[in-house]
Formats: sequence, C-alpha cells, structure tokens
Amino acid sequence: MDTQAFFRISYGLYIVSSRKGDQYNGHISNTVFQVSADPALFAIATHRDNLTTEYIRSSGVFSVSVLQQNVDLQFLGPWGFKSGRDTDKFKGTEYKIGVSGAPVVLDKALAYIDCIVKEEIDTGSHILFIGEAIDAAVLSNTAPPLTYTWYRNVIKGISPEHAPTYTGHEEISETAPAGVQGPIKYKCLVCGYIYDPAEGDPGKNIPPGTPFEDLPDDWTCPVCGVGKEEFIPA
Repeated sequence: MDTQAFFRISYGLYIVSSRKGDQYNGHISNTVFQVSADPALFAIATHRDNLTTEYIRSSGVFSVSVLQQNVDLQFLGPWGFKSGRDTDKFKGTEYKIGVSGAPVVLDKALAYIDCIVKEEIDTGSHILFIGEAIDAAVLSNTAPPLTYTWYRNVIKGISPEHAPTYTGHEEISETAPAGVQGPIKYKCLVCGYIYDPAEGDPGKNIPPGTPFEDLPDDWTCPVCGVGKEEFIPA
C-alpha cells in the first residue's frame, strides 16, 4: 500500500487547546472538521498519549485556533514537536480564556472555536472528541488559513509522531537532486527535520549554500529547537 496517497487528502492545521485545573496545554492538529450545523458540532482527533487528550478528558472542553498561512517552523515547532510535560507552550504566547474555560491561542490565528465535549470515540491510536461550539470569532481576514499541503511543500514541515497522518519519516526525501554535488544533508534525530545546505535556513538568516559544519554553534533545529549535536548525516 502506498501511504503517500494519504497525503493527497486536504487538511487544515490548527492548535487544539484544553485545560486541567489551572494548567493549560495544546498541540498542532490536522484533524478538525464540522460534523453538524444545528447544533454546531466539531470533531477533533488527538493521540491517546497526548497531554492535551488527558486535559480534554479532565475538563470536558477544548478550543480550536485556525492558523494563518504565514507562520514559520519556529512558531509551529513547540506546538507540534514538544510535549507539554516538558515545556510550557503558553509561555510567551498571546492567548485568552474562552467561555468554556479552555485557553484560546490568539497568536497567528485567524479565528477560534470554543467547544464543550459531547461525545468521545476511541478510534485506536487516537481519540475522536465531538464538541458543541459555544463561542467562536473571526480574528483576522488578512491571510489565508494554513493548510497541510502548504506546511509540507512550502514550510517543509513533517508529521509529528503522534499525528494521525504520521507514517514515519520516509515521506521526506533525503536524496540530493540529480546532478547536484556538494555538502550533505543532516537529519534531526528528534523531529526528522532535514537541513539541506542547498536551501540553508532563511528563517535564521542562513543563506543557501551553507554547509552544516559552518552553521553557528548556537544554531538550533527550526522545528523542535534542539542543538546541532542532535543531527546526523542524512
């Protein structure tokens, strides 16, 4: 079976957030969709081992922030590749507490939907939560929403291990284009990001053509934030 066919299905990318008492957590999700108009019901899927899943089950609430297209890996990395058990993802993040009591991420968001859980369905690796929207708002009309296709093809992101679309990092090409000679690529052992010298790291002002060995000592993975010591030749 060619799992690359799965990536032809269109998705958006969102931040799903919840709370447990006075603790907040959230993560990137590509599985958010409306399932009913009256009442307005929305479904989300979260990995059974995610901290956010624990928080949703505890509080019975969640929010969905619709992300704008012009985000970068530095913003997405903590939400997609770091655990709230180790990182306070809301530190330095603009957010508010929604009507439900769930935190609502406002940074890089075009809109949000605030929900109360009505049903929980165990699908195997993931839990499908059906929530009724009790509040929603448009925050900006200045940019299109972020899609999974844009994330993969333009931002050059990959699927986190707990994403429904995760099939392993084989989806990333680690082979240089035919006829191209030069420095080799390096792979992050934590998130699978590939540093390609031919592309550099424009987000950190690293120009194309910069070999991995010439990156500054304090350079970090643009996706998950680990240092150069966590990279190996791809």
